[in-house]
Amino acid sequence: MSRKTLDAFKREALQNSTVEKAYNELTPEYIVKKKLIAMRKEAGFTQEKLAEIMGTKKSNISRLESFKSNASPRLDTLINYAKATGHKLKIDFE
Repeated sequence: MSRKTLDAFKREALQNSTVEKAYNELTPEYIVKKKLIAMRKEAGFTQEKLAEIMGTKKSNISRLESFKSNASPRLDTLINYAKATGHKLKIDFE
């Protein structure tokens, strides 16, 4: 018996309109969190080191990057995170 691939599971799940709606609502948050993690790793920082640079606790960085957290980060937090990792925050709308 073969197992479904993640892509096949996703395609099947998104055929359900309720699942598709929820998925589309979460996509921007997922993209932001994925980008934050990539920026931190690109800068060569652990969560602990980034927290030290930003003057906060590791648990705050962990929560900010967590896919389990529904908390929305404050704009100043995102600006500080970007600055600490050598980036600038750019916000755009479509």
